[in-house]
Amino acid sequence: MLDQINKRIALNLRNARLMRNYSQEYLAHQLKISQNAYSKMEMGRTRITVETVFKIASVLEVDIHALLNIKQLAVV
Repeated sequence: MLDQINKRIALNLRNARLMRNYSQEYLAHQLKISQNAYSKMEMGRTRITVETVFKIASVLEVDIHALLNIKQLAVV
C-alpha cells in the first residue's frame, strides 16, 4: 500500500512540475538537492517526507493536496 501511495505522489510531482514547465534541475536547485535525488522522487524510488512535499508544493505554487491526491487508491 505504501509503495502505491509513494508512486501516486511521484506521478503527481511529475505532472505538477511539467504543468509549470520546470525542469528537474530547476526544481532540485530550488530544493537545494541534486537533480538525481529529485529524479528518484519522481520515479518513486525514494520515500518523500511531508516536509519535502510542502517545500515542493511551495516551489510549484500548488496546494499540497494536489501533490497528495491519492484518493483513487483502494484502502485495504
